[in-house]
Amino acid sequence: MRVLLINPPRSPANAILAHAPQQARRFVHTKLVGPPLGLLTVAAALTNDADVRVIDLKGEYDLHPDAASPAELTRQAVAAFQPDLVGVTTIASEFPFAMDILAAAKAVAPDVRTLAGGLHAALCPGDFDRPEVDLVIPGDAVRAVRALVRTLAAGGNLDSVGGLLRRTPQGLRATPGPAPVTDPAGTDFVVPARHHLKPWLATYRVGGQPEPVTYLFTSLGCPSRCSFCSIWPQRRGCFHQRHVDSVIDELKSLDEYGIVRFADANTVVDIDWMGRLLDRIEAEGIVKQFVMDLRLDTAAAHPGLVARLVRNGLKVVITGIESPRAEELARYNKKLDTSAIREGIRVFHDCGVLLRANYVVDPDYGPDDFAALADFAGAHPTAYAGYTILTPMPGTALHAQVRDRIIDPDLTRYNFFNCVLPSRLPLDDFYQEVGRLWAIRVGEHVIS
Repeated sequence: MRVLLINPPRSPANAILAHAPQQARRFVHTKLVGPPLGLLTVAAALTNDADVRVIDLKGEYDLHPDAASPAELTRQAVAAFQPDLVGVTTIASEFPFAMDILAAAKAVAPDVRTLAGGLHAALCPGDFDRPEVDLVIPGDAVRAVRALVRTLAAGGNLDSVGGLLRRTPQGLRATPGPAPVTDPAGTDFVVPARHHLKPWLATYRVGGQPEPVTYLFTSLGCPSRCSFCSIWPQRRGCFHQRHVDSVIDELKSLDEYGIVRFADANTVVDIDWMGRLLDRIEAEGIVKQFVMDLRLDTAAAHPGLVARLVRNGLKVVITGIESPRAEELARYNKKLDTSAIREGIRVFHDCGVLLRANYVVDPDYGPDDFAALADFAGAHPTAYAGYTILTPMPGTALHAQVRDRIIDPDLTRYNFFNCVLPSRLPLDDFYQEVGRLWAIRVGEHVIS
């Protein structure tokens, strides 16, 4: 069996960047840097069952911005490798590109099987009921993809593989058997096969650092229930914590990477677990620079833990403030007290952490709302600040609440940098206001 796995390119749609003042544009995100852990996990799971190739189109376009279209690159890869199965991972904003990839594979090799998985497949499997999609894995893939590949190789009946959606004359239908019970952070965890990314290793760098960064997850899911978030719905509200030994073994295997981004919704959920991890990091003499997602109320309640994390390599923390106003936090179901925001910022600042704070801008903001957010962000020191637009991501609680108000169904714009709900201000004015927020740096007003 030959299996070709393709990571779709990023959506280029970014209305904030297009409207931001010149002094703010270099701060506005145009990409997230890091490897496709899901595809690499699938590749690792198939090590003994298939000849696997991975193409990271994000990395490819970072290296070669003028490269051919995703469809053309796919046609070339399918013609050269002649795979039996072509798979893609999907998030909402990349879904149209993923469909172009699978359609291109079918155009070159009509008999090739096509497979989709990832976040969007878990939350919106019905979107994949299209002729270019043969199979969908809407949940954890390790057991299901192994069973799928082994059944295909043996010429067996795919209805024997539980946990799949497969194409039938009546459209996509679930296979009869139950989905395999998996323990994705425990017995079914496999170390992602990062060696597939060597062609694009130079692109996984951030902040001018000479060493590449990789992702590593210590947990899956999230115990919080923020209305705009896709992570907890993807896991049906479950939270899975990896074993400390497993994390340490993976860290010790990352010789090529000096910077490790813990790709968790929230890296510190279990305080005792983090203490045991730090015990092992210290005992093993592991030296890395770490980037983590941490809540401000966790920092406020556990300043000693933050200081210990810093002593063991923590350099950057990404945190969601979302809003400094209690009524907005309550509306987002963000269980964060405004006093904890201020105290958490102080703790991170005192410990020397580079704090990246994320704010959410509601399309219903008017001039007073923008002024209040600018005043707060300008008065509270963070090394970096990001201002993204409240977006009803498909499959979230927020999407269910506001679906009747959505005015833009183009999924390429569902990346938090475009407004898909009605705005109170004229749309160009709204984007310009958001763009000006990005000019607030390091706790100082630099907006004229």
